[in-house]
Amino acid sequence: MRAVGAALLALMATNAAAEPITAARFTDPTERYAHGILGDALEWGGLKLTLADGTALQFTLPRDHVFEDTAPRLADVTGDELPEVIVVETDVNRGAALAIYGAEGKLAETPHIGQSNRWLAPIGAADLDGDDTIEIAYIDRPHLARVLRVWRYKDGALRDVALLDGLTNHRIGERAISGGIRNCGDGPEMIVSDADWARIVAVRFEGGALTPTDIGPQNGPESFAAALACE
Repeated sequence: MRAVGAALLALMATNAAAEPITAARFTDPTERYAHGILGDALEWGGLKLTLADGTALQFTLPRDHVFEDTAPRLADVTGDELPEVIVVETDVNRGAALAIYGAEGKLAETPHIGQSNRWLAPIGAADLDGDDTIEIAYIDRPHLARVLRVWRYKDGALRDVALLDGLTNHRIGERAISGGIRNCGDGPEMIVSDADWARIVAVRFEGGALTPTDIGPQNGPESFAAALACE
């Protein structure tokens, strides 16, 4: 009976993984991590995925972890043209990491920053350098270190491939993360702010290097929206 039960669970997991993810949301609000970087005391203890056939999958974190994020992000990370889910998952003792979930559970994550109350702010995911693999970018400690980091997903793991100092995309207490990834017809660019919140910066990843370009003054959310719209 135990063998039959295990086989049934494996079959259910395989069937779930075969269905694409159509939606994701955080569940189980919690106050067990008193960081409040996004403006309130609530983080999230669970992640609910909805599949194309209507199946709902619930992933619940251990008590020493929370999702410390604005919302889950659907993006193709594996390169199969189907979405995975990108989230900020924080260990209450070791700080934030960027994690990727699929219907079968967690696929990969970056190392945690290293101590409590240290966070990262995602920028987005795309094939940033045209090598047919997906890169994911975030700002490491946008209020302290202000380092743009790029990770490549390949062979089931994330590998750190580039970094650039002096950039940010979030202010303490704000609910929104600024910027993102745009493509104005000549390849993807990451849109962020300089460290002083004075200028909008477009960053390209080419030949293994990150190249920033100042594209104008930063005057609030409208500046980021215009940059992302290629205006």
